[in-house]
Amino acid sequence: MLELTKIEAEIVKMLAETSKINREARWYPLFAAAALIGAGAALAKLFM
Repeated sequence: MLELTKIEAEIVKMLAETSKINREARWYPLFAAAALIGAGAALAKLFM
């Protein structure tokens, strides 16, 4: 019974971690685009 409880706790933990990763992955393209725009603006300012 104790082993089953441990396994259930691990499953809950893994589901929570998966949910967190999925939430973070949703924002990744936004941050990547912002970084590219910032780099482009910095290069444009450097050469103007």
